[in-house]
Amino acid sequence: YGRISRYGVVPVSWSLDHVGILVRTVEDAALMLQVISGEDINDPGSSNEPVPDFIKQMAGHSQPPRIGIVSEYYSDKSTPEVWAHTQEVTKRLAAAGAEIVELGLPGSFKSAHSAQRIVMNVECAAFHEQFHATQAEDYGPRVRSGMEMGMLVPATKYLQAQRLRRQFRQDMVQMVMQVDVVLTPTTPAPAPRDRNTTGDASFQVPWTTSGLPTVTLPSGLSEDGMPLAVQLGGLPFEEGKLLGAAKWCETALGVRLSPPNYS
Repeated sequence: YGRISRYGVVPVSWSLDHVGILVRTVEDAALMLQVISGEDINDPGSSNEPVPDFIKQMAGHSQPPRIGIVSEYYSDKSTPEVWAHTQEVTKRLAAAGAEIVELGLPGSFKSAHSAQRIVMNVECAAFHEQFHATQAEDYGPRVRSGMEMGMLVPATKYLQAQRLRRQFRQDMVQMVMQVDVVLTPTTPAPAPRDRNTTGDASFQVPWTTSGLPTVTLPSGLSEDGMPLAVQLGGLPFEEGKLLGAAKWCETALGVRLSPPNYS
């Protein structure tokens, strides 16, 4: 959070919103991040943290990484196919030389999803209230529902949610500091065929709530031929280290997926 300016992005939640990069390779992600990172006076949430040479940093972290695995929560919330695939990916990375470490989730994880939902809904309602009053039908059903729930949340609940979120961020940083990166499934289920939804984003919530950076790597196909992926999370403003680990994992897995009907 704060590395890339959000100027020009219509807000959903100004303390959670962030710009993602969609590219083919980890190296492309590093190149794109290099170009669009940096402080922007047009975005009060942008960070003044110096922007390093991400390609150089990535190259400096080319050794087999120490990877944290979290079975708690993710094994229960994933479909059997996704969790079995994640375990297989972990075995392949270990066989290639990565050190695998089992991690436990912090106690504050239990309240993180609820806190994130309150913060997102309230901030969405605050920004869109005037538009909602006259153009409610123009919003999609999920966004509109969240916005309307946010209008009903007292200020005290919002502030308590932000307090819980700050504690969760500190706890997540302490967890990630034990390893180079943390690996989880990207989503609980394979990519949906229904293009009216982007799927279940619950596995992104811990990272969005804490503001820590992530990289998603395509890792295979489901039985139905839909994409599967794993997610690597790192420490704030240590993207070079995260990208280096992601590049190593990308090479070790050797997965190259083409869009359907394309070679």
